[in-house]
Amino acid sequence: MQKLLLLMGISLLALTGFSQDATPERKKQFNIEDGLAIQGYDPVAYFTLGKAVKGSKDNSLYHQGITYYFSTTGNKEAFKKDPAKYEPQYGGWCAYAMGAKGEKVEVDPKTFKVLDGKLYLFYNRFFNNTLTSWNKDEVNLKKQADNNWTKYK
Repeated sequence: MQKLLLLMGISLLALTGFSQDATPERKKQFNIEDGLAIQGYDPVAYFTLGKAVKGSKDNSLYHQGITYYFSTTGNKEAFKKDPAKYEPQYGGWCAYAMGAKGEKVEVDPKTFKVLDGKLYLFYNRFFNNTLTSWNKDEVNLKKQADNNWTKYK
């Protein structure tokens, strides 16, 4: 009986060790500013309205180390049901830069694309809109970005 209890205890410790909270690692990988994702833009609005909409602190949600703002309670509830559906790809970093060079580059949340049900954000400053470049070679850049992002996860 003591051996059985000992084995159960060891198994329980092993399981808890493997299910460690991934929050600190996610925070390192995501493009966040003061703990806030997408510079306060509502991730669900990109899908439902097809445009970038600022969220509010009153409709915020903390999800695995990242705080999101939403423009409506309904959007917040939709996100709660399926966060993976609405979180930006590549941790919210520029999709083009992730594909072209495997680099984490800041974004303009108003420059985005929803592709195959996923949100992609892009750098757009100083006459350099990387969404235009992405669109010219989307298939290859997406494949490269997916591959490059695995190095950060």
